[in-house]
Amino acid sequence: MNARPRVCVVGHVEWVTHALGPLPYVGGIAMLTGPIDEPGGGGGIAAVQVAKLGAECHFFTAVGDDDTGRKCVERLTELGVTVHASVRAGARHSHALSVVQPGTSERTILVDDAPLDAAADDPLDWPLLSGADACYVTGTNVEVLRLARNARHLVVAARRASVLEAAAVRADVVVASGGDLDDRHAHALSLAPDVLVETAGGEGGRYRTSDGIWKHYLPAPLPGAAVDACGCGDSFTAGLTTGLARGFTMELALDLAAICGAACLAGRGGLSGQYVVTQTPRN
Repeated sequence: MNARPRVCVVGHVEWVTHALGPLPYVGGIAMLTGPIDEPGGGGGIAAVQVAKLGAECHFFTAVGDDDTGRKCVERLTELGVTVHASVRAGARHSHALSVVQPGTSERTILVDDAPLDAAADDPLDWPLLSGADACYVTGTNVEVLRLARNARHLVVAARRASVLEAAAVRADVVVASGGDLDDRHAHALSLAPDVLVETAGGEGGRYRTSDGIWKHYLPAPLPGAAVDACGCGDSFTAGLTTGLARGFTMELALDLAAICGAACLAGRGGLSGQYVVTQTPRN
């Protein structure tokens, strides 16, 4: 078992404001409270969770040529992530607003611009992917996905099924949300992954192995009240990827993933509640 594996994450990061309050009707105005700002996005949240699990985390991304892009890199670095970011000259970095409505933990996210992704011709330290124990890809660049296949384990977000299809490589694991219609394409990949995982929130989820058999996994208990669903799926996948990098079985890696998803749900924003390794995941 690898005590401190190298895990790479490929994807985007946004600067997110999290707030509480109702969403307005069309043409209306809503007053939001308790704003907090932090880096987010599928790649950024996953990278921080990987680092909190004690792995050596390398995050490959692109950022805007502005203060927001620089803030994202600085904050992720402070949180223990090694950031490999290509700066897009003259580009504005994307912002997002995540709103949790009263009486719920569900979030609604508004993004003001298309997120930026790293490309294979960016002068980044791509050879690190080949030496990685695992790589999680939620980016949109086909050539980068092919490079990521050189990692020992390749985990891909189901929302990138079209990128995986275009790259013509087989992922070890594809992670989908059972309730997300955009993830249905993961079931029709020409090169089916060794394992397809479908999450189902508080009900746990299921996974299909290469023999076509579906198995269920259990949810982890919440460490507190459900507060904010932002980042739960990204934290879940980060836990799964890190578990595989450590040499866990799929069952134990899913246990760790469930713990990470539950911990994130009990905190505000995508980062504050994330699980920090202080004990061995449950058997």
